[in-house]
Amino acid sequence: MAAAATTALAVTAAGSALTWMSVSLTTWDSDSKPQASCSYTPTGRGNPAGIPVFDAEKAARPLTATLVTDRGEVTLKALTGDAPCTTTSFSFLAGEGYFDGSECHRVTTRGIYVLECGDVKGDGKADPGYFFPDENLDGADYPAGTVAMAKAEPGRNGSQFFISYADPDVGMAPQWTPFAKVVGGMDVLREIGLAGTADGSTDGRPRKPVIIKSVVLR
Repeated sequence: MAAAATTALAVTAAGSALTWMSVSLTTWDSDSKPQASCSYTPTGRGNPAGIPVFDAEKAARPLTATLVTDRGEVTLKALTGDAPCTTTSFSFLAGEGYFDGSECHRVTTRGIYVLECGDVKGDGKADPGYFFPDENLDGADYPAGTVAMAKAEPGRNGSQFFISYADPDVGMAPQWTPFAKVVGGMDVLREIGLAGTADGSTDGRPRKPVIIKSVVLR
């Protein structure tokens, strides 16, 4: 994300996929039907994991994912109706073992409160070998428990995502696709957030490494 908070505070990090902007906070969920097709564009670089194949019928099915980390388990309920392209991509990467062994490379502790993961390189520039457009941005917000895509460029989502472990203190523009919500393990996320960063800043690597050992899909 690239950005500035228009009402209060901007939180940025060099090389990071996230930057925050203003928006009012509401709640979200949906029973809407998935769209007919999704577009995944090869990049020809990065760490290729193959290209997802979108199946509208399969994409409509309920999906939960458990992030098994060395700090505890976090379970997510996918918003398959609102973000079918994103949830298809996430489940594809998880099924390929793409996230296994990767480190959650960023935590923020002021203004916004998120843990950012999904970057196998650990520098905020991971490329799974394809990108796809934003979706589910109409009225999007990012309260505690939100799981949304992180991106370095508008409309170019890949593998990186963030999880809000507390409600933000500043408004955030609806620019990052919400695709799941936390249904278990908020205590794990809060503990990671409260521990802060490795260098004592408000935006950096977690004080203690957070490694995704595996992602279990159900």
